[in-house]
Amino acid sequence: MSTRTLHLNLFVYPGGHHEAAWRHHHTDPDRLLDIRFYQDLARRAEAAAFDAVFFADGPSLADNVRYASRFRLEPFTWLSAIAAATERIGLIATASTTYTEPYNLARLFASLDHLSGGRAGWNIVTTGAPQAAGNFGLDEHPVHAERYDRAHEFVDVVTKLWDSWEDEALVVDQQAGVFADTDRIHEINHTGRHLKVRGPLNLPRSPQGRPVHVQAGSSEDGRAFAAAYAEAVFTAHQTLRSAQEFYADLKTRAAALGRDPDQVVVLPGISPFIGSTEAEALTLHREFDELTQPEYSLHLLQRLLGLELSADELDGPVPRRLIETRGERGNGSRFQLVLDIIDREQPTVRQLLHRLAGARGHRVVAGTPEQVADRIQEWFEHGAADGFNIMPPYLSGGFDLFADQVVPILRARGLFRTAYEGTTLREHYGLPRPAAVRPAGGSGPSPAARFDPRASTRVRHPVP
Repeated sequence: MSTRTLHLNLFVYPGGHHEAAWRHHHTDPDRLLDIRFYQDLARRAEAAAFDAVFFADGPSLADNVRYASRFRLEPFTWLSAIAAATERIGLIATASTTYTEPYNLARLFASLDHLSGGRAGWNIVTTGAPQAAGNFGLDEHPVHAERYDRAHEFVDVVTKLWDSWEDEALVVDQQAGVFADTDRIHEINHTGRHLKVRGPLNLPRSPQGRPVHVQAGSSEDGRAFAAAYAEAVFTAHQTLRSAQEFYADLKTRAAALGRDPDQVVVLPGISPFIGSTEAEALTLHREFDELTQPEYSLHLLQRLLGLELSADELDGPVPRRLIETRGERGNGSRFQLVLDIIDREQPTVRQLLHRLAGARGHRVVAGTPEQVADRIQEWFEHGAADGFNIMPPYLSGGFDLFADQVVPILRARGLFRTAYEGTTLREHYGLPRPAAVRPAGGSGPSPAARFDPRASTRVRHPVP
């Protein structure tokens, strides 16, 4: 039996995850629209044998772009360029079930999986930003429950499209003159409450069978959705106890649905400020906090909690009694996370804003490489995580320090791989290649086959 080891992703945010990163002298904001900057980062992560790079996205302009580098590069364009510059590292993109169509999305991910040799992952989101509605001809943003209802149907449809070609449908028999066996290509003929899609997809089944399903919501609806569909889960926690509760709950839910809980990889976010001493790391963290813009931070607090405060109130206590819980805020996992910080730490408004500036509610640690490795090991070995989304507070130096100084410690402790053992994202995460689900009356699963364009015959790969 193999020893359990960490999974690590590099979560890339323009400039870094601290909201003031673009202002600090350690960053180079002039490179934030230069693809070579991101290709270099991905190659560094691949050299460190990271599981994946993850690129977040949203279908609207962030409210805080006046004060932070929060523009949105389109992730498929971005990851296609990353795929061309790398060979092994996984490629995870965010895409919304609310503001995309399943056929187009299935094509995009299948194309990325084919062209990268099986490295694609889909971070499934329902989109929480209400301003997105106006970009898609809607008068209002669909409510939380409606978005999740559509998401369930959406994922089912995309999965059917990815499975609409059987593994042996691509024949490529040059002598017989047969390129594809059309008896093994199926319409899906889906008609549901939200979607109507005929199919089939206009691409063969991809190297992974299906790109990896990733999910990032921790609300009650989010947990139920993750238990049903997710193979990797991104989550935010401030305490070991909270992370343990989420981890145990999600694994239990997955098992109750007949799934193997070991095939649901839980990955909290961690944003490390690293110094040669703890004091040096804390000083660096403080430098970033002092560059934050109160106007942005107060707007963030209003969006998260419904609190409308002025700069005159920054050094006073957070007015807990005024926090509004009506509407979707009260149902959101990030709302509860911030509320827990307030109740646990009793911060001033300024202190709370600094707590949120580092990584938008994900855990921020400041310390030596050994101390950062200790925190990672503690959560990994005490039922809180299968690995982590590494969220450098600034780029690229914040990641370079982690790769050069923390990763070797994790390896010395036997916690992280020294080299890749596989070539696909599924193999990195220890996930099997799923058999295609056949339509009623179909011919059933068949051995996986993938066409190698360098040869004139098929290259067969047994299904794990």
